[in-house]
Amino acid sequence: MENYKEEFKVKGEELIGKIKELIHEGNVRRIIIKDEAGKTFIEIPITIGIIGALVAPILAAVGAIAVMAAKFTVEVVRSEEPEKKK
Repeated sequence: MENYKEEFKVKGEELIGKIKELIHEGNVRRIIIKDEAGKTFIEIPITIGIIGALVAPILAAVGAIAVMAAKFTVEVVRSEEPEKKK
């Protein structure tokens, strides 16, 4: 199975919202959050069976990271190629 990677640049205050959006998309396998220098802060494996109770601790960790820097790169590994938005 081939994986597809995407990267998004986000500000610290936008980080949690972007992570929530990605988790709900369904075809995301892994989310990697990096700082401006490319240092990895956290890698989040997303399984098909992820439920609300498991999302809360992940978002708490992401929130703690968001206060550490102003800008982040979110690398997303997907199980299928994302649809192109028009």
